[in-house]
Amino acid sequence: MIKPETPVSFFRFEDLRIYAKALEYITWLHNVVNKFPNSEQPTLAQPFLKVAQSIALHLAEGSARNKPQFIYYLKMAKSSVRECVVYTEIATRLGLMYDADKEHSVNQMMELTKMIGSLVTSLQRTIPNAKEEDEFDDMQLPPDIIKPLYRSLHIEYYGSR
Repeated sequence: MIKPETPVSFFRFEDLRIYAKALEYITWLHNVVNKFPNSEQPTLAQPFLKVAQSIALHLAEGSARNKPQFIYYLKMAKSSVRECVVYTEIATRLGLMYDADKEHSVNQMMELTKMIGSLVTSLQRTIPNAKEEDEFDDMQLPPDIIKPLYRSLHIEYYGSR
C-alpha cells in the first residue's frame, strides 16, 4: 500500500517542532492572561503575551537566514523564554497565576530552552570553527574593532598587537 507523503510547508519554520511548541504556549498563555484584571492588562498581561509571541517570531525570522544568523535568532528566542519566566514569577507573586499555572509555564519554558539549545548545538556542529558557548567572545573580533570599543569604555586593550 502506498503511503501518502506528508506535506512540507512552504515556510521552513512551520515544520519545526519547537515552533509548534511555542504556538501551544502562546495559546495557553492567552487563555491565562485574559483572566487577569483589566488593570493588569496593559502593564503585565499584554507585555507577557508579546514576549511569548516573540519566541515564535524569532524562530520564523531566523529560519529564513543563514546558519550563523539563525543561531543568533535562536538565542534571541531563548532570551524571550527567560523573560517569560520572569513574567510568570511576577504574575504568581501578584496572585494572578495559580501555582499549577506557574508550574505549567515554567515547565514549558524549560522544554523550549532545551529544544532551542539542542537546535543551536546541532547548527553549530555544521559550521566550521563555530563556538558552542552562549557567551560573546570579543577576542574573535579584529583589534581595529576592539581597540576603539575598549577606548570608548575607558578600558585598556591588552590583546595581541
